[in-house]
Amino acid sequence: MSTGEKLVQMVIAIALFFAVVSIILLLTQRLRSRSGELVQSAAFLLPALLLIVVGLLYPAINTIYSSFRDNLGHQWVGLDNYHAIFGSDAEIKVLITTALWVVVTPIAATFIGLVYAVLIDRANFERLAKALIFLPMAISLVGASIIWKFVYAPQIGLLNAVAGALGFGSNHTWYQDLNHSPWNSLFLIAILVWVQTGFAMTVLSAAIKAIPTDIVEAARLDGVGGMRMFRFITIPSIRPTIIVVLTAITITTLKAFDIVQSIGAGGAWHTNVLAYDFYIRQSQGQNGTAAVIAVLIFVLVSPVVVYNIRQLRKAEAR
Repeated sequence: MSTGEKLVQMVIAIALFFAVVSIILLLTQRLRSRSGELVQSAAFLLPALLLIVVGLLYPAINTIYSSFRDNLGHQWVGLDNYHAIFGSDAEIKVLITTALWVVVTPIAATFIGLVYAVLIDRANFERLAKALIFLPMAISLVGASIIWKFVYAPQIGLLNAVAGALGFGSNHTWYQDLNHSPWNSLFLIAILVWVQTGFAMTVLSAAIKAIPTDIVEAARLDGVGGMRMFRFITIPSIRPTIIVVLTAITITTLKAFDIVQSIGAGGAWHTNVLAYDFYIRQSQGQNGTAAVIAVLIFVLVSPVVVYNIRQLRKAEAR
């Protein structure tokens, strides 16, 4: 398709958009009755509902349906694909590695972000300190993975240089050694923690600044300070925000794929995770078992999303 044809299509799409918006606005002006309000509501809601059905609901149902069929989607195989996943020792290792990511990443990123936010709160260099820790968020996970791939590189890597200077040798393979499991996975998890700490710090810092000053001043008048202030005032006041940050990072972690793919790890060093395993099976034409993994990721993410929404509603109710 030539550049001119693409330009024409773009112009047509923009014209259609403005035409639809104009019709909706015209209906809004002309229809003032109760039935007119229903027409207006339907005019605004139906396109969004249609996109949800086409873009979310149909693919989800189709994926669940595909998980019960063979790789070509021609024959019904029942639970065979599920047996192949949950009956495989290699897949159990993938589940264990994914669980390690889900446990370590949210806790580590939230803890580091919270401590950092408390330490730099109202400091003279607060803006600079926040910019430095938030900077990795501006980098894609692919870019972050490539950076850390050089950090972990044998002999020439920064981590090996530091280890050599401390007398621990300078030729470690870090995440590429089977004997280092689960340490090899932890070296990959450190990349996601490095990226997500900035997100946690930003949100938690805003929550800390929103703590009413009268509560803080009353606590100080009562002699509360240091760790007691952090434990009895700061943590209880921002607990809903901490939960939101934890759940948000958990959802991101369950979908982690870029790091394992970009750094060149995966099943070779027992660093495979569910999202990466889904990609590998899909690329190899194992559509049935790939659909099972997609369903499994959906099942794992759904309770976290529901819990997050409930916490947000509770916070809004207050």
